[in-house]
Parts: sequence; C-alpha cells; structure tokens
Amino acid sequence: MTNWTRRGFVIAGSASLAGCTTSGLSKSRNQLDQEADIARAELFRTVPGAQQLAAQAAGILIVPDIKQAGLIVGGAYGEGVLMIGEAKVDYFSYAAGSFGLQFGVQRYAHALFFMTQEVLAGFRFSDGWQLGVDAEFTTPQDALSVGVTTNTINRPVHAVVFGNRGLLVGATLEGAKYSRVIR
Repeated sequence: MTNWTRRGFVIAGSASLAGCTTSGLSKSRNQLDQEADIARAELFRTVPGAQQLAAQAAGILIVPDIKQAGLIVGGAYGEGVLMIGEAKVDYFSYAAGSFGLQFGVQRYAHALFFMTQEVLAGFRFSDGWQLGVDAEFTTPQDALSVGVTTNTINRPVHAVVFGNRGLLVGATLEGAKYSRVIR
C-alpha cells in the first residue's frame, strides 16, 4: 500500500475537482473582486459578530466560492482576496485534499480574520501558508456569535465557513494550503 502525503491528497483531490468544474480557475481580477464584495456582505449579514471582528482584524481573506468534491478521495479549490480595511491588496488560492468516507459536491465560502499584524505579514509573505492549531473555526450552523471574546481575541486567526450549498456534508479548512496568485 502506498503512503499518502498531504501533497498527494491535494493533488488527487484537485484532479477530482478539476473533473467537476474549471470555472473557478479562470476568473478575472474584477470578477473575483466583485464576488469577494458580495461574499463579505453575506458574511456580515448572516454571521453575528463578523462585522465587529472585522473591525478588530489587521486583515481579512475572503474566499467567495470554494468548490469541493469527493468520492473517497476529495479536493477543494477556490481563489480569494486579501483585504486590509477596504483595500484589496493580494490574491490567494486555497487548495485542500481529503481522504475518507465521503461522496458528493458542495460549494461554500470562507473568511480568515488575521488578528495581528505579525500573523498577517506571515501569511502574506510565506510560500504556501497553512492553518495551524492557533485558528478558531466557526460556522453559522454552530449558532454561535463570532464576536470579539476573550477566546477570539487571543487567537491570531479566526476562520468562518459560510454560504454552504451542495450535498457533501462538513466543510473544513484544516489541512488547507494558501498560495499567492499573481493577478
């Protein structure tokens, strides 16, 4: 039996996802900017406390349309916009792979709130950044407020998954890799 690495899962999962759609791979900068603005408005409208958290964050990465597919081996891909205040400063891709009992496809969005300048700089200038154990994960289905609490304020990254559509249950950001995209 072959030992699989995380990179192998991402490659296999991305290949399975590519068979489903390639529309997320060819978006223009203006189209991605517009989708990010719409997703950000949805985030603030549907997730209690998200706007308050955004006011405290050094920057926010909005990935408005992640496509995920899986049949034992799965993959997810999306592209997003890093915003500092209202300014769109960088573009990043998101890729993740998974292995296990899964079947279906789904689409969702997510936002990463970078709570310190240091972690924001580490994200912007790294070659292939991954979420670590210091991230706080929330989904609107948790029925929890995302607002600034002592738990949130002590975490350098806060991740929110929202806008789920599809048949594959359980969006996760763990094991994901973020890479800069030049636009």
